[in-house]
Amino acid sequence: MHQNAFGVGADQILTVRPPPEAGIDFEYVIHNADGGEVEQCGNGARCFVRFVREQGLTAKDVVRVKTLSGVIEPRMQADGRVTVDMGAPVFEPARIPFDAAGLHAEAEGSWQKWPLALSEPWDAAPVFIAALSMGNPHAVQLVADVDAAPVLQTGPLIENHVRFPRRVNAGFMQVVSRGQIRLRVYERGVGETLACGTGACAAVVAGIRWGLLDAKVDVMTRGGQLTIEWPGQLDAPVMMTGPATTVFESEIEIPDGI
Repeated sequence: MHQNAFGVGADQILTVRPPPEAGIDFEYVIHNADGGEVEQCGNGARCFVRFVREQGLTAKDVVRVKTLSGVIEPRMQADGRVTVDMGAPVFEPARIPFDAAGLHAEAEGSWQKWPLALSEPWDAAPVFIAALSMGNPHAVQLVADVDAAPVLQTGPLIENHVRFPRRVNAGFMQVVSRGQIRLRVYERGVGETLACGTGACAAVVAGIRWGLLDAKVDVMTRGGQLTIEWPGQLDAPVMMTGPATTVFESEIEIPDGI
């Protein structure tokens, strides 16, 4: 189903399941284009709410959904956009997971940047990243211009870096103003995508902790705009708001044994 030539074409597939316990409305699992199951997908969370509403599976504006990374609460807004409580970011390296042993971070704002040495000889200097989790691991770096950033060259090197034992999503962030950024993300198990909801959350959190951004930021991606809000308290949840639109419906026959 992921394949553009022989399937629908998708970065991730979300499978909707019945609630596994009381107090939960649904459960879903997420598989990347490479077949691997992943913890979270911000854009997928918004699409999920649109799907269960349009299919008549719920009439609620707010649903509680269990994912591999925990419970989230997407909310359908009156204007058709969806707001998702993405939970609090995780900064402890062992929980991301990120192996910071032997690295010397550089101070930036109220936080730090980690030097990450890449393996290619044409780029001997390390890149400096923020390492955090939004239910899935992210490495965010500042760039002067996202259009000129070597996303396709360094993205795979960061994604598969030995210091990220579960691999990582590589974000490239250009700060336009304190209330706006431009972003490209090379996603773990997928490659560069037009938008990444958890990547937008991670980039804004990094920018706020670095002292570059305000608490509410518009994130411009090649696939559209998201609005991310985070008050800056380390245990506060990140709120993501953006559109979700049905573009394709079909039935697919799944062979026996799959």
